[in-house]
Amino acid sequence: MSIQPVPELIRVLIVEDHPVVAEGMTVLLNEHPDLEVLGWAPSVAEAVRIAEERPVDVAVLDFWLADGSGADAAAGIRTRRPETAVVFVSADDSDQAMMAAIEAGASGYLLKAASAGEIADAVRRAADGEMLIPAGKLAALLARSRETARRSAGLVRQLESLTPREREILDLMSQGLDNRQIADRLSIAYPTVRSHVRKVLEKLCARSKLEAVVRASGSCDVEPPAD
Repeated sequence: MSIQPVPELIRVLIVEDHPVVAEGMTVLLNEHPDLEVLGWAPSVAEAVRIAEERPVDVAVLDFWLADGSGADAAAGIRTRRPETAVVFVSADDSDQAMMAAIEAGASGYLLKAASAGEIADAVRRAADGEMLIPAGKLAALLARSRETARRSAGLVRQLESLTPREREILDLMSQGLDNRQIADRLSIAYPTVRSHVRKVLEKLCARSKLEAVVRASGSCDVEPPAD
């Protein structure tokens, strides 16, 4: 009768700031004979400390932690142990979180709705050096990231086109002042303020003062109401 080889243990570090989630994941992963959870870190600092003290094959991280992000933890761990693979298991499915994870060296990014079996399989595949993020999804993420960067660069150019007075008026608009209040604050004529406001809207490609303020803040996610 042939003797089955004992599987080599994959050493796992869980980085998660919710104790119940961390404990549950520890129990589920430890049920697999080839996986060994070395410990649980609730913070970036603790994750880096454990990685410094013990060799970790795969770090399983949440994205949001009390003292930073999982991307910060991943970068810190991989700086000290470049051989450690990183898998994110997070409730945050935003492009920003995924891109930050990829830039920090993540092999995979799963949502917390993933089953224990899916997480265990991801840990094994990451330990084997696989990239778990499909090429198509990665390409789409990169394309959206480039588009965001392009829009940000365009916004910078728009803001740079404002004169000092227009910047001053935009700042007062962001404080909630109307045109007459701005005129009183700056001791200039009301028609002059209206002219400056029109120029600000024109240069920022905004349809309303609210949209101009939102654009200037760097966020274009708000649908402005009609004036």
